[in-house]
Amino acid sequence: MPSPHLIRHPLSRRGFLTAGAAAAAALTLASSPARAAARPRPLGRHGSPAARLTPKTLYVDPSGHGDFTSVQAAVTAATGSGRTLVIAPGTYRETVAVDVTRTGMSWLGASGDPRDVVIVYDNAAGTPKPGGGTYGTTGSATTLVQADGFTARDLTFANDWLRADHPGISGTQAVAIKVQGDRSAFHHCRFLGHQDTLYADSIALGAFARQYFSHCYVEGDVDFVFGRATAVYEHCHFRTLTRTDLSSAPYGFAFAPSTAGANPRGYLVTRSRISSEAPDAHYKLARPCVPSSDTTARPGLVVRDTHLGAGIDAVAPYTNMSDSFPWQDQRFAEYRNSGPGAVVTVPANRPQLTAEQAESATRAAYLGDWQPWKPGGDGLT
Repeated sequence: MPSPHLIRHPLSRRGFLTAGAAAAAALTLASSPARAAARPRPLGRHGSPAARLTPKTLYVDPSGHGDFTSVQAAVTAATGSGRTLVIAPGTYRETVAVDVTRTGMSWLGASGDPRDVVIVYDNAAGTPKPGGGTYGTTGSATTLVQADGFTARDLTFANDWLRADHPGISGTQAVAIKVQGDRSAFHHCRFLGHQDTLYADSIALGAFARQYFSHCYVEGDVDFVFGRATAVYEHCHFRTLTRTDLSSAPYGFAFAPSTAGANPRGYLVTRSRISSEAPDAHYKLARPCVPSSDTTARPGLVVRDTHLGAGIDAVAPYTNMSDSFPWQDQRFAEYRNSGPGAVVTVPANRPQLTAEQAESATRAAYLGDWQPWKPGGDGLT
């Protein structure tokens, strides 16, 4: 009996579209009834008609039953705007780049379970490049998204480079995904790595890229959510990993924003949770990243209505990346958090928003007129 996540329909192109993708994606309806009638009509999750596919949909399947066997090949073919990739279950060991011209692109995991579709590679910042030199932090990214209006659903983005396997490499940053585009949305996705897992950034210093992460899972150890984007993390689960190469705390830092000084809003974590495999109090909640390329940066992070597990150091949850830029001078604050890692033992170490200030620390305030949490707001209906 076939898996309930992978029900093939004979009218969908090459028999590829799954019920999970048809129902979850509900791709854009055709603009005219005559054109719509000529297109395939896949079934929804319970056999009901789903939205018709547009010709801008491409299918990726490693077994050869789709249009392409690799994600990058499909991206390369998907020129212009508004293209959709439906990606079959499998492990795609490759690097993928979405350049600025491919706006409004959507990637949809076909099964509806992010564990089934994994895009992974193993470059680190210090990994030697074939032509000489090393990749650097940005170059280590398994997936790079530079285009505006990108949406991903039900996928895993990973970098499985491990320090223990490469003792001679000192550049241990290994990015699973770097996102630079404005209006980038990720729903029910997983981000796996160790150092610098999720790089939520912008295309340029003066560009204030808005990004939204909903019901996502992120794991790592050092600065594993970092960058200068205006990013909202809602109903997300962050997990700090244990380390065998260190014998004392801290093992690492969950967040390392590098918000531009002119940008009023950095990272907002709301209605989420942070758990840990490491011993209690072995992780800092955050430290500010003020890069040499922008010494005027004022990193911003608000964590509110979030459960902080015992892995977070409640006595001193913040620390400096550089003593030249102390965390107290940055824009760090909390509001109504819970859990053992949120206990306020030294008030000076945990800035708290007032109720009035918290009214401006919402997803709507951060994302403005873009509403990806609403039906149709992320390019899906």
